[in-house]
Amino acid sequence: MRTDVTAAAPRRVAIGIEYDGRSFSGWQTQPGRTGVQDALEAALAAIAGAPVATICAGRTDAGVHASGQVVHFDPPVRRPDSAWTRGVNAHLPPAVSVLWAVEPASDDFHARFSATARRYRYRLLARAARPGRLVGRVGWWHGALDVDAMQAAARPLLGYHDFSAFRAAECQAKTPLRTLRCLDVAIDADGLVRFDVEADAFLQHMVRNLVGTLVYVGAGRRPVEWPAAVLAGRDRRAAAPTFAPDGLELAAVAYPARHGLPSPPCV
Repeated sequence: MRTDVTAAAPRRVAIGIEYDGRSFSGWQTQPGRTGVQDALEAALAAIAGAPVATICAGRTDAGVHASGQVVHFDPPVRRPDSAWTRGVNAHLPPAVSVLWAVEPASDDFHARFSATARRYRYRLLARAARPGRLVGRVGWWHGALDVDAMQAAARPLLGYHDFSAFRAAECQAKTPLRTLRCLDVAIDADGLVRFDVEADAFLQHMVRNLVGTLVYVGAGRRPVEWPAAVLAGRDRRAAAPTFAPDGLELAAVAYPARHGLPSPPCV
């Protein structure tokens, strides 16, 4: 699908996308062209008639989903917003969809560096039998979990801390310091354990490591005070194993109002 180029010079475009992470090796482009970024850039190029490079708000790992990913790009030509939504979707695989497209109101918008908050959601099935119809969409623990204990264990983790104990060994972030603004644990309407985690930014595997550590508390393997001690110790080896990516979703990204982007539903 192609639309006529308008007379105005092209400007930076921001888009919101969702995707099923099971179909990809993560967000980032891969040599085998198996990343979400690869699929998106190929579809954008089909509309722009030239290569288009993208920047995302958060690089998700293999198997991790997104309902609120934000991406920006500088198109070589100008198209109407509908071309960057319906037109691009016509060239994307079924597991990826562009939800909206806008030209940011300020020229300095950057999908990653302009973000003020990111929220992830992890949904977990806690029962003896493994998931069937929800396979790949939820994490799994093979028994009941004490949600109240997990919520109590999460409270001391809120705030500005060194999260070295919850970062991947290969994490390339320059600093482990992050501000954790929300870590809520509850049972959702489907009977799943839901972890809502919000921070200014995240370290690699940080959410999955937090979930795994809280699950050990909920299962009675560790006391409520243990996650706070792990945080203070700054030693990744002291925390629980990294939980599976299946139930993790990038739910929303927030930006200052001056950029004029759609307001996310939960940040």
